[in-house]
Amino acid sequence: MSVAEAAAWPIQDESIIVDDVVLESGERLARVQVRYRLEGALNAARDNLVLVVHALTGTVQASAWWKGVIGANAAIDPTRHAVLCANLLGGCDGTTGPTHDAPNALPAFSTRDQAALLARLLDALGVPKALLVCGGSLGGMVTLEFAASFPTRLEAAVVLAAPAAQTAQGIAWNAIMRRAIAIGGAEHGLALARMVGMLSYRTPDGLERRFGRTRGENGRFRVTDWLTVHGEKLVARFDADSYGALIDAMDEHDVGRGRGGMTAALEAVGDRLTGVGIPGDLLYPADCVREWTDAAKATFVELPSVHGHDAFLLEADRVSAVIATALQEAEARRSLTAPK
Repeated sequence: MSVAEAAAWPIQDESIIVDDVVLESGERLARVQVRYRLEGALNAARDNLVLVVHALTGTVQASAWWKGVIGANAAIDPTRHAVLCANLLGGCDGTTGPTHDAPNALPAFSTRDQAALLARLLDALGVPKALLVCGGSLGGMVTLEFAASFPTRLEAAVVLAAPAAQTAQGIAWNAIMRRAIAIGGAEHGLALARMVGMLSYRTPDGLERRFGRTRGENGRFRVTDWLTVHGEKLVARFDADSYGALIDAMDEHDVGRGRGGMTAALEAVGDRLTGVGIPGDLLYPADCVREWTDAAKATFVELPSVHGHDAFLLEADRVSAVIATALQEAEARRSLTAPK
C-alpha cells in the first residue's frame, strides 16, 4: 500500500481471542486467536462492512493483494466501506493454525468452521450484518459457507471461481501437492507444491503467450524460472503444515453436507448470491459454478480470461464491475430495510 493510500483511510491491524469454539466435528477449542485487518471505518449504523475472504495463501492485507478492486474510488472503497479481512482458521498469518513447530495445534477443521469463526469476529466487532461478503477459490468456498450458515447476516455475496463442493479435479491437485510436501518436506516440498498449484491456476494459452520457449539470461526457460520463484517466495512466507491443513479443509468442502443437499443449503440466500465462473479454469471450471448458481437460483456471471483460475485476482476491472453491481444491489436492499 502506498503512503497516499495509507493516509486516505484508517487501518486497524489487530488480533482477538475467541473463546469456546465448537467445530463441525464436535471438537471444542477453548481459545482461538484471530488476526484481522480493518481498512476504513464502521459507520454509526455498523452496516457498511465488506468482508473479504482470502484464498489459500492470502493474507489479511486485502488491499495489497486485490489491487484495483479495493482502494479509493474502487468497487470496494475503504473511504466508504469498512473492509474486513481476517486470516482464516488454520492459516499462518496470525490466526491459530498448525505450524512446523506445532503441527497438532488444531484438529481437522472445515470451510464451515472457518465461516463460523468469521461470524464470531463480526459479533466481536458489533456488526450484525455484512453489506457484502466476497472471496475467490478457498475464499469463495468460505463465502458460500458463510451465506449458507448465516443467511440473515449478509446483504449480498460474490463467490468467485469456487464450487459448492470440492471437485475430483481439486482433490487430485491437492493430493499431488500433499505428496510433494510429504516427500520434500517443509522447504523443498512446499516449493514444489506451490509450483504444482501455479499450473492449476493458469492456462496453457496464458503461459504460452507470456513465456513461450523464451529463455532468461541464465539460459533457462523463463517459465521454469517463474515457477521456481513462486515456490521460493511461498516458502519464505508460508508454513507447510498450515498449507496442508488448509487444502484438507478444501477437500472436505461441501456446502450441502448435512443440509439436504446444495439446493436446500442455498435456497434462503440465492437471491443475494452471485457466482463468477471462469471458462478455461483448470481447477474449478465455470460449469461447476453454474451448477450451484442454477440450483440456488442465484446470479451467474461468466468471466472469460486467458489467466484461468487466477483471473479473480488478475482481471481487476471486470471483477470490480461484478462486485460494484452486487454492492449497489446490497445498498438498495439495505435502504429498504433500514429503520425509518
